[in-house]
Amino acid sequence: MAVETATSRLTRLLTMVPWLVNRQGIELEEAARGLDVTVEQLESDLNLLFLCGYGQMPDELIEADWEGGRVFVGNADAISRPLRLGVDEAVTLIVGLRTLLDVPGLTERDAIERALAKLEAAAGTSAEPAARVSVDLASAGVDDVVLARAREGVQRHRRLHLTYHVPGRDESTERDVDPMRVIAADGFWYLEGWCHRAVGVRVFRLDRVEALTVLDEDGTPPEGVSPRDVGDSIFSPTEDDLVVTLRLLPGALWVSDYYPVESSSDAADGSRTITLRTADTAWLERLVLRLGGHAVVVSPPDLRQRVADRARAGLAPRTHDVD
Repeated sequence: MAVETATSRLTRLLTMVPWLVNRQGIELEEAARGLDVTVEQLESDLNLLFLCGYGQMPDELIEADWEGGRVFVGNADAISRPLRLGVDEAVTLIVGLRTLLDVPGLTERDAIERALAKLEAAAGTSAEPAARVSVDLASAGVDDVVLARAREGVQRHRRLHLTYHVPGRDESTERDVDPMRVIAADGFWYLEGWCHRAVGVRVFRLDRVEALTVLDEDGTPPEGVSPRDVGDSIFSPTEDDLVVTLRLLPGALWVSDYYPVESSSDAADGSRTITLRTADTAWLERLVLRLGGHAVVVSPPDLRQRVADRARAGLAPRTHDVD
């Protein structure tokens, strides 16, 4: 199980506090269900709240009490009020909603149109810059036939057969997938579905699909299976991805909070060793090089060698032609 990042936990806490403030006295079990966490996780989060606030004095920290089986949160007025969007945030959200309406096969169009109308009305003339922004949802390197067939599989509920390239192992795999949806995120198109090879929900980047066939078989996912909540990122490690071990020095410890890691252990010298999975090592190589010696690849050896070679090439003196 991946270790939860500090960013994910902070996001949950910022959502949890105003939710609880407006439900004073809610039963602990009911609150856990409403927040979609376990009772143990909720109690751990409430314990953390004692250390949060706008200062360091006792009366400046959030108060939480749940000893009687009911949750009470106090001294949290600073973050219990509704959020107010700045002009840049409002414009960004408007552009995002307009772009979402251009996504083929959208099922929640009415709800998005209502939200967009309310936001534009509230923003008034401040939203005018959004009209000058256009987002191109082109195929992003995806073969038009592959994209069209993926959408067909979703619309007709037909199983898809993929030949999928796994960059982490530099190999192609054959998979049968019951498609759930085709989504655009981070500049790429993805297919999400129930993978019979992995026996689980998986997300496939469509520009890595070498071939795709729509089969004449029912493609309805197993009962109870639903699309993932992509949250902040479409990234979701799988057992097909490459396992990488990094040693982080104090100047790079933030990496373990920012990226999903599978394990993390601290050493007496202040360093931290983490393991993570990735389907593509290019971004990881750039990250390690950017950290300038504060991160070291422990394994696999070939990745460690590639990073070392790129570092040496970057440090090598450049020769200049002299006229």
